Amino acid sequence: MRILYVCHRFPFPPIRGGKIRPFNMIRHLSGRHEVTVASLVRSAEEAEAGRGLADHCHRYIMEPISSTAAWARMIARLPTAVPSSMGYFYAPRLAARVREALSAEGFDLIFVHCSSVAQYVDGVVGIPKILDFGDMDSQKWLAYAKVRRPPLSMGYWLEGTKMERAEKMLARKFDLCTCTTKAELATLDGFGAARHTGWFPNGVDTDTFRPSDDPYRPDSLCFIGRMDYYPNQEGMLDFCANVLPLIREKRPDVTLTIVGADPSEEIRDLGKLPGVAVTGTVPEVRPYVVASAVNVAPLNIARGTQNKILESMAMGVPVVASEKAADGIDAMAGEHFLTATTPAQYAETIIRLLEDPEERQRYAAAGRARVMDHHSWAASMTKMEGLIAECVDRANPPGGR
Repeated sequence: MRILYVCHRFPFPPIRGGKIRPFNMIRHLSGRHEVTVASLVRSAEEAEAGRGLADHCHRYIMEPISSTAAWARMIARLPTAVPSSMGYFYAPRLAARVREALSAEGFDLIFVHCSSVAQYVDGVVGIPKILDFGDMDSQKWLAYAKVRRPPLSMGYWLEGTKMERAEKMLARKFDLCTCTTKAELATLDGFGAARHTGWFPNGVDTDTFRPSDDPYRPDSLCFIGRMDYYPNQEGMLDFCANVLPLIREKRPDVTLTIVGADPSEEIRDLGKLPGVAVTGTVPEVRPYVVASAVNVAPLNIARGTQNKILESMAMGVPVVASEKAADGIDAMAGEHFLTATTPAQYAETIIRLLEDPEERQRYAAAGRARVMDHHSWAASMTKMEGLIAECVDRANPPGGR
């Protein structure tokens, strides 16, 4: 098939959550199909790095957009019914180039990742269309509204409400809508708008993310995630204020390393606390993970799959996460990883792993085994291929419509 694939972030190199899933889809589909990728870049550096995608697809349409233009279009949509997110990811030139490609080439399938860029093709008819929501973004904004103070809470509520309306409208325009987890799928199905739905999980490259032969540091914790992302910031601020002191009361030598790009000033200030280090951008996160005794994911706001949890499990590092963060992982709490809710529960659970190497090793082995069985990209892409085949068959039944 000839496939037009549209995504909200240019999917190469696959070094952050918004790029990993689309890159693996594109790479897999390009093994059997002719894939044209259309997406945005926001800097000359991102454009240069993104050229490596040429090795993984038939061709790509790369359109630059400045931060000024993106923010202006986002703000312009505030008084309208259109979500500001869609303004942020809209570029007239990319829309024109997508129209040109659709006019010039006979695509057999349109595949969109992320609702914010579905606007480029939502009006196209006569070609089977799939929208991979990934996560239901509306619910993320509505969750923000519950934890932020006015006037930000009002802004998030407005964006979430508008996005939910847009998601329902988009679901009606696509032949198939998909998500990353069963929980996200339940939200989508609850809208009662989509014609057909399905889900396929995020995966992990278990050859890249594998256990190390080097010893870990016994009293060390780590957190991995972009530190310009509010849920990560909020989770770490809460953990350092309410959990870490409880742990250090019992084990005063415990350290926490916060690894992630672009930490805010508030996050950098956490590095002044006893035992806390804030790295900022690092060339590679794996050495920090495999050197730690426990990876923590105490997110109070979380949707979809937390890749940081999957990657840590794949590397044989036990994870203690919030129930919300763990909700998108196809594994069992208490068997493959551990969850906690209150500061006391977090402290007790983490201390138990620190004090019992055999218990830690049991979770390390169980976590990696589960990821290899249930979160491999090969299995996920096989499931995706099945959903695509069903969608195309429905759109092109024997004998015609």
